[in-house]
Amino acid sequence: QVQLQESGPGLVKPSQTLSLTCTVSGVSITSFAYYWSWIRQSPGKGQEFIGYVGYTGSTYYSPSLQSRTSISRDTSKNQFTLQLSSVTPEDTAVYYCARGLGPFPSLVVVSSEYDMWGQGTQVTVTS
Repeated sequence: QVQLQESGPGLVKPSQTLSLTCTVSGVSITSFAYYWSWIRQSPGKGQEFIGYVGYTGSTYYSPSLQSRTSISRDTSKNQFTLQLSSVTPEDTAVYYCARGLGPFPSLVVVSSEYDMWGQGTQVTVTS
C-alpha cells in the first residue's frame, strides 16, 4: 500500500534552514497526476499548504512562503525534500507530506484535495 514517511531534525535554530524528507513507498513519485506536497500546522492554527513537486518535476509554492521555500525530488530514492530557509519561531509546526490530487491546491488545506498523508513530524524553531 502507499505510505509516506517524513524524516528530519526536530529542532532548528532561528535563521537556519529547515530540511525535511518524505520517503514514499508503494507508488512512484513520477506516477501520473499526483502532486507531492508539504503542509504544516502550527499550534492553534489550521493546516497551511507550503508547496509541492508534481509528477513531472514541476513545483508550486504558497505565495507567502515562496521566497523561502524549495522543494526537490530524488526519483532514484522515491523521495522529495522540503527546504525552508531563514526560519523563525513562527515556523514551529507539525510538518506533513501528502499526496495531492490537483495542481491548484487551496492555500488553506482542504482535506479532500489529498488522499494520502504521512504521520507528521514536529519541528521546533528555538535557539
